Amino acid sequence: MTTPSVSQCKLTSSQLSSTISAQLFSSTQSASNIKQAFVGHERAKEALEFGLSMSAIGFNVFAMGEHGTGRQTLIKQMLTALAKEQPTPAEWCYINNFDENHAPFKLYVNPGDGKQLLSRMNKFIDELMDLFPEIFDNPGYQRQKSAIDREFNKQYDQAIAAVEDIALKNNVALYEENGEVGFSPLVDGKPLNDKEFANIEESERAKFYQLLAELENVLAEQLLELPLWKRISSDKMRKLKYDTAEQSIAPYLKELEQEFATNQGVLKYLGKVKAHIVDAVLEILVSEEEDSANDKDLRKLMVERFLPNLLVPRDVNDGAPVVYEQNPTYQNLFGHVDFASFQGSSYTSYRLIRPGALHKANGGYLLLDADKLLTQPLVWARLKLALKTGQITIENPYSELTQPGAYSLQPEKIPLQVKVVLLGDAEIYYTLQDYDQEFTELFRVLADFDRHLVKNDDNLMAFGNLIRQRAFKHAYPEIDDQAVLELVRYALRRAEHKHKISANIVQVNDLLDEANYCWGKAGAKGKLTAEHIALALAAKKRRIGRLSETWLDEIKEQQVLIHTDGEFVGKVNGLTVLEIGDSVFGTPARITATVYAGSQGVTDIEREVDLGKSIHSKGVLLLTGYLGHKYGQGFPVSISANIAIEQSYGHIDGDSASMAELCALISAITLLPICQSLAITGSINQHGEVQSIGGVNEKIEGFFQLCKDKGLTGKQGVIIPKTNIVNLMLNSDVIDAVEQGEFAIYAVETIDQALELLMSNKAGTLNSTGRYPRKSIHALALDKLEKFAELLDGSEE
Repeated sequence: MTTPSVSQCKLTSSQLSSTISAQLFSSTQSASNIKQAFVGHERAKEALEFGLSMSAIGFNVFAMGEHGTGRQTLIKQMLTALAKEQPTPAEWCYINNFDENHAPFKLYVNPGDGKQLLSRMNKFIDELMDLFPEIFDNPGYQRQKSAIDREFNKQYDQAIAAVEDIALKNNVALYEENGEVGFSPLVDGKPLNDKEFANIEESERAKFYQLLAELENVLAEQLLELPLWKRISSDKMRKLKYDTAEQSIAPYLKELEQEFATNQGVLKYLGKVKAHIVDAVLEILVSEEEDSANDKDLRKLMVERFLPNLLVPRDVNDGAPVVYEQNPTYQNLFGHVDFASFQGSSYTSYRLIRPGALHKANGGYLLLDADKLLTQPLVWARLKLALKTGQITIENPYSELTQPGAYSLQPEKIPLQVKVVLLGDAEIYYTLQDYDQEFTELFRVLADFDRHLVKNDDNLMAFGNLIRQRAFKHAYPEIDDQAVLELVRYALRRAEHKHKISANIVQVNDLLDEANYCWGKAGAKGKLTAEHIALALAAKKRRIGRLSETWLDEIKEQQVLIHTDGEFVGKVNGLTVLEIGDSVFGTPARITATVYAGSQGVTDIEREVDLGKSIHSKGVLLLTGYLGHKYGQGFPVSISANIAIEQSYGHIDGDSASMAELCALISAITLLPICQSLAITGSINQHGEVQSIGGVNEKIEGFFQLCKDKGLTGKQGVIIPKTNIVNLMLNSDVIDAVEQGEFAIYAVETIDQALELLMSNKAGTLNSTGRYPRKSIHALALDKLEKFAELLDGSEE
C-alpha cells in the first residue's frame, strides 16, 4: 500500500477551518419580517408528526436529545399549531355528593359552559338569599299558618272547656298562668287566694284536695292527645314551609334547567340540587334563632353546598390545551385537596379540590422533563397508571402514613385523554427501555433530536435568521453579516466539524448576549460587528482561563518539563485535553519510554498505579500487537519496556496518546531522537493505521499557545490523524501562524509518516527480499529487537 509522502502531510491554512462567505447572510430576511421557524431535526419532526397524530393508546412521545438543541421550542411550535386545529376538550367540575360528602361527584360540561354554570348558580344563590326568609311574610302563607294554629287551639280550647265545666259545677275555678293550668276553690263566686285558702277549715281543705286530684285526672284525660295534636300541627307547619319554599324555588330551578337543557350532566346535577335545596334553605336561610349568622356567612354556607368547583375553565375557541409542567411534583401533576380553617379547626370539601397538570392538559398535550419526573417519589408509577387506565385519581399518596381517622376526600375519577411528551437524554431513554417494560408500552414513539445540523446553504441561512430573530426579540442592535458569520463559525467549532453545525443554539445565544454587552460597553453605536463577537469570546476565554494559564506558566517555569525545541531519545510531546467544569483546554504532556532486554513486554506505568483507565490501557496493549505484527515475523519479539505520561497525577483515559507512546517506544528501541518542536496526538491500531481522536482543536491551540509564549521558530507544529482534518475549526491566531509559515500542522494516515516527521529519517518499506533499507527506522528497530532475542536465547542456554 502506497502512502502520501511527508511533504504531502502538511496542511495549508485553507484546510484549518470551514470556508463560509459572509455574503451568504446578506440575503437573510429583515429581523422584523422573520417568521419563526426551526432548523434541521427532520427525523425528529417526522416522529413527532406521527406520534402526536396517533390517537391509539400507548403512542406517547419521548423526545431524546441534549439540552439546548431546541427540543422544547420545536415541540411547542408543533403542538401549538396542531392544538389550534383540534376541538376544545370538555370542562370538568366537582359537585357535592349530598349523601356521602367524602366522595364528591364529577360533572362534565361543554367547553365554555363551566363559567356560565358558575355564574348562574351564583345568581341562583343570590336569588334565594333575596327570597328567604321574606317569602314567609306574605299574606297567603300567614293565613295558612294561622289556620293551622287555630285548628290546634280549637282542640286545646275544647278540652280545657270540658274540664272547666266540671270544675265550676264543683265550685272550683280553672285558670292558666305561664302556659300551665291551675285550680282554685270558689267562695261566693270568687276564687280564694293562698292566705284565704289557709284560713278555711281543715275538712274543707281536704275536700278540695280530693276534688283537685279528680279534676287533674279529668284534665289529663282531656289532654291525653295533646302531643299528637302538637305533632300533627308541627307536621302541617313544616309541610307548609316546605311546600311554600318549594313552590317559590321551582321557577328558578326550571329556568336553570331550560338554560342547560342540552347538557344531560348538568340536568342530572340540577335534579340532585332540586332534591336537597329546599331542606338546605330551611336549615340555613330560615333560622328562628335571634343570633343567626350574617348574610355573608349564610351565602358562604350555600356556596359550600351547591356551587360547582370548576377545575379548569376553557374557552370554546382555544383548541386543545398545551401544558408544560416545569415542576412535576405529585400535587402539581395529579392535583390535591386543600384544607381550610374555620373557628380554629381545619376542614375540607369538594370546593377545595385543586387541579393538576393532567387536568389542565386533559384532551390535549402535556410536556414533562424526564429527569425531574423520575426524581419525584411515586410520581412515575402513578403517571404510568393514569395513562394505562385513562383516569385521573386525586388522592393523598401518603395517606397510609397519616393518623387513623383523619378525614379525607375520595373524589370520583375523571376520564383522561392526553398525549404526554417526555423530554430527556439518551441515557434516561435507554435505561427506561432496559428496566421498565411499561415505559416501552406507553412511550412507543422516539423523537431523536440531532446533535448537529448539516452545513448547507439553507441551514446556514436559517441559522442566521434565528440569530437575527433573537436579536430583534431582545431589542439588540442590527447584526452585520460578518458578525453572523462569526456566530456560525462558533457553532461549527462547538460541533468540532467543518460540515456540521452544533444544534445547541443556546450556546450561540449566550455568545450573542455577551457580544451585545460588549457593544453597549463600547459606546452602543452602530451595528453589532464581528469585533464585538471577538471581544465576547476573548472575555469568556479569560473568565474561564485561569487553569490553562496556570498550567502553561508551570511549563514555562519548567515546573512541568516540556520542550519545544531540541531532540531527545524516548521522549515525545503528547497532547491532552483537560475538562474541568466549563473549562476545556488542551495542553502538552511528556510521554517517555525506556526499553531493555527482557520478556516482560510493554508495561503501562499508569495502569500499574491505577491511574490509567481501561481505554488508555487498551491503547498501550495494542502497542505489543503492533510490535509483534511488524517485527516478529522471523523471530519471537522479546522486550521489556516501560511507558509513562510524566508528571501526571490524576486519572487518564482515552487512547489518543497511543500513537505518541508508540513513537516514544520505537525511539527508545532505535535510539533515534525525536524532535521536540513537534507534538503528536492520535490513536493507532495493531496495523499502524492512525485513527481519529477528540478535542483536536483544543489540543492544537494548547500547544500553539505554549510555542507562541516561548517564541515561534517556524519549526514547531502538531501531528494529527488525517481523519481529523474534517474536525478542524481553529482560531484565527493558529491559521495566521500557519499561513505565515511560523507553525505547521501535519495530518498522517500511518505511524510511518509520524515517525519520519518526528525522527527526520525514512521509516522504510520491505523490499523484494523481505528486508528494510539499511539505517531506516524499521531496520534499526528490527536489528535491536533481534539482538534482544539473541541475548535472551543465550542466557537461556
